[in-house]
Amino acid sequence: MLYGKKRLQLNESERIAMRRAGKFNGQLMDFARTQVRAGVRTSDIDRLIVQFTRDHGHLPACLGYQGFPKGCCISVNDIVCHGIPGAYVLQEGDIVNIDVTTVVDRWLGDQSETFFVGQVSPVARQLTQCAFDALYLAIDALAPDCRVSEIGKAVVARAQRDRFSVVREYVGHGIGRRFHQEPSIPHYPSRQASIDRLLPGMCFTIEPMINEGTRDTVLDRCDGWTVRTRDGKLTAQFEHTILMKEEGPEILTLTEHGPQKGHQFT
Repeated sequence: MLYGKKRLQLNESERIAMRRAGKFNGQLMDFARTQVRAGVRTSDIDRLIVQFTRDHGHLPACLGYQGFPKGCCISVNDIVCHGIPGAYVLQEGDIVNIDVTTVVDRWLGDQSETFFVGQVSPVARQLTQCAFDALYLAIDALAPDCRVSEIGKAVVARAQRDRFSVVREYVGHGIGRRFHQEPSIPHYPSRQASIDRLLPGMCFTIEPMINEGTRDTVLDRCDGWTVRTRDGKLTAQFEHTILMKEEGPEILTLTEHGPQKGHQFT
């Protein structure tokens, strides 16, 4: 499939390159998880993530991207996405999403995970479980040549079970040599998503953002990046980079030590 003049179906050598990028990104996420604990500044986590990436010969894709000032996004509690690491010190009971993207030999891997800082509230646990389940239900709904809308149907159905909401302004995306490309991957069944198809060789992210309260968000006008829930309630997110193969979807950003399909956040 072509979007404009862009070829989005990868050949075998390109798929191998994306697998390498995804594999390292998963290793990076496993490193990041070791840094999440009460008393740690988010800027320190970011610094270590950038150092780990460069020590392995790769580049942090977020650093400088469209002016973003840090190497990864760290979003705490009511921050939906694009949180800028800074002076905030993680506290017991926080939930924190870390979103890392790496350039490996010019190809990109992208994923995020929501972590608990110590003991969290029951609603924080339930919300995180919902976001995690939604990601894997969306992946399970995929098949070669399926409509993109299958993703949104699965995500919305899971969120509605717990009376949570799905963010609409920020979506998944195609990925490869460029950070963000076609197709757009909304986490609700939009009109365009019911037209677009996911063909073998396409790479894309699924990254549902699930809110405790309203789905509405607000952008911080001071930094131009930080997106929060409009009502100040909690939000959670998980993300993987997916390659659609002739046999079905392949997750490229699996971790060794993180939660796997079917995990229960007890």
